[in-house]
Order: sequence, then C-alpha cells, then structure tokens
Amino acid sequence: MQFMEFFFSITMAARIAYSSYIFSLVPPACYQRMAGYSRASVLLGVFTSSVLGQLLVTMGRVPFSTLNYISLAFLTFSLVLTFFLKRPERSLFFNRGAPASAGASPSELDRMNLGQGQPTGGKLGRLPASWRDSVLAHMLRELRRTARLPQLRLWSLWWVFNSAGYYLIVYYVHILWNVVNPTTDTTRVYNGGADAASTLLGAVASFAAGFVKIRWALWAELIIAVVTVLQAGLVFLMYRTSSIWLCYSAFVLFRGSYQFLVPIATFQIASSLSQELRALVFGVNTFLATVLKTIITLVVSDKRGLGLPVRSQFLVYFVYFLVLFVAYVLAALLTGLRHFRQGHRQPPPPAQELMSPMREPAAQDGPAPEDGVRAVGEQRQQPEAKA
Repeated sequence: MQFMEFFFSITMAARIAYSSYIFSLVPPACYQRMAGYSRASVLLGVFTSSVLGQLLVTMGRVPFSTLNYISLAFLTFSLVLTFFLKRPERSLFFNRGAPASAGASPSELDRMNLGQGQPTGGKLGRLPASWRDSVLAHMLRELRRTARLPQLRLWSLWWVFNSAGYYLIVYYVHILWNVVNPTTDTTRVYNGGADAASTLLGAVASFAAGFVKIRWALWAELIIAVVTVLQAGLVFLMYRTSSIWLCYSAFVLFRGSYQFLVPIATFQIASSLSQELRALVFGVNTFLATVLKTIITLVVSDKRGLGLPVRSQFLVYFVYFLVLFVAYVLAALLTGLRHFRQGHRQPPPPAQELMSPMREPAAQDGPAPEDGVRAVGEQRQQPEAKA
C-alpha cells in the first residue's frame, strides 16, 4: 500500500507540472477554454476506464487482477507518448535573466521585484544574507506577494478546502456503497457505472466551463457558495438514503458540480500569474489540500482518532461543506457591499475577468484586447509606464 502511495504522489506532482505546462502552449486569451479542454480530456479518460472496467467485470467476468494488467498497458502507452512532447529546457523560476537581456517582455515576477532589490525591511530583512538568498526564502517572498491578489486568494482557498472535501468523498464513497448495498455478487455491483456517469458529467461540465462568461470579480463568491451548498445537500442525501440508486445519483451530481469549478479555478489562477509562478502556486495549493485531507482523515476515520463508521463520516463531511457555504456567503455579501458602495461613487466597471499579465507587453505591439480588463499585475504597471 505504501509502495502504491509513493507512485501516486509522483503522479500528483506530474499533474501539477502539466497544469502549468499546458498554458505555455496557448495565448492568454485561450486560457479559459484550454482549462476546460484539458480537464474534460482527463475526465473522458477516466470515463473510458470506468466503462471498460464495468463491462469486463459484469459481462466478461474478468478478475480484478487482470484489470491491473490492462491499466499497466495503458500507462505504458502514456509513457511512450510523453517522449514526443516538447520539453522545457530550464526552470523559468530561477532563470529569468537571460530572457530579459535578450529583449523579452518582463514577466510578472520581474515586475513584482522591480525596484525592490534585496529586502531590507520586515522579518526577511533581519535574517542573514545566506537565508534571504536561499531557494525557500525566495519562494516564500513570491508567495507572499501573489497572495495580495484577491481573485487569486479566493480561488486558492477554494482549491485547498473544497478539494480536500471532494477527495474525502471520492475515497470513502465506495465503502458507503458497500454499506448501503452489501453484496458479494460482482455482476450486481454497478460502482464502475456510477464512476463512469460521474466522470462523463464532470467532463461535460468542465467543457462547458470553458465558455462561461461572468464577472468573476463580482459573482465568484456567490457561485462558489451555490455549488458548495448543493454539494452539502448531496452529501447529506448520501448519508441518509438507504437506496443505492439514490446514492449513485447523488455522487454523480456531486462530482459533476465540483468538476465544473475546477477549470474555472485553474483559469483564474493561471491567468493572473506568469509562467514561472503557476507551478509554484498550483503545487502549494495541492500540498495544502493534501495536508488538510490527511488531518481530517486522521481525526475522523483513522483508528487513532475518532474512528467513526462511514455513515457518521459522511455526516461530518456534510457539516464541513455547510461551514464552507456559510463562509462563502459572507464573502459574497462583503464583495457585493463593496461593489455597491463603489457604484455610488463612480460608474460600474466593465466585466472583470483576470487576464494574464503577459498581455500588456503584447498590447504594446498591437491593438488592445476587447474582452475584459487587464490583470492586477498590469494595473500596477500603469503608473510606471506614465513615469
């Protein structure tokens, strides 16, 4: 089991690198659609796997050990495909000098460091120079600066808290299904079909999310709150019902609602950062979500903690999503109140969608983009441009 978890962690690390790499292949205007396409393709792969596994078990009576060999064959084929992908030659995070000297447009990291040099104040300024110049301190400084972006902060928090709750449900729902419908006849178990339906709905939702046009700066908290309370209700239904088909249906809707917001969160985070910061932020968000999920697992389900039965665990998860819903509603009210006050002082701004900070240099060479407004990083550059 520990051996499997080790390789699973490597897979998660590769997924983070892929999430950052995929946006370097398209212009910033296509980030939202790219996020939807990439997430939908992953879910379609999971859908194919679930359907194939269900058919082999139900109709072909294939043993589970044979399914492992089939999975190994597909993974080997995927490994071969990776050798044909374009590879990055170096880390952009620690090698930014060369592009700048060659006349390339400045990145978000360069803009944030512009005029600051080595930190002289605060806690980092009082530390030895060897610590200030270390890799860890450098990353901490960049994380502290990026955390000031409101939309980035919101979607990162969603990534941490909602992803932790989502994976807890996904990991333990099969145990709940076995409690709701205890049977040893594998031909009457449709867990694979439920997984297939949930991933198919998630793929459709992710694809549709790539075309949603909303003023995310105003409505993001409210939309997240609506999706979260829907998830809380579905978790409560899974906790209460004694019908396996209702339990299947609730899980399908739960998974689809989460997958709808994943590409939006990915797009919002990626479009507000430059290439060298995306992998760092994605990695930190995923790491914090994993830590939170581990803590909840130790407290709720592990024998060293409360050791609750699976139904009681789902009641705890229902309360967890309910608390998140209340927090998002309060954040939505504060955002709405702030926009209401600003509307009385000045005309309402156009629809604000986070755009990549790399669009500003591109706009200097051509006509300005028509959709949305500039990213927060570009807005900081306007006074410098005038100077």
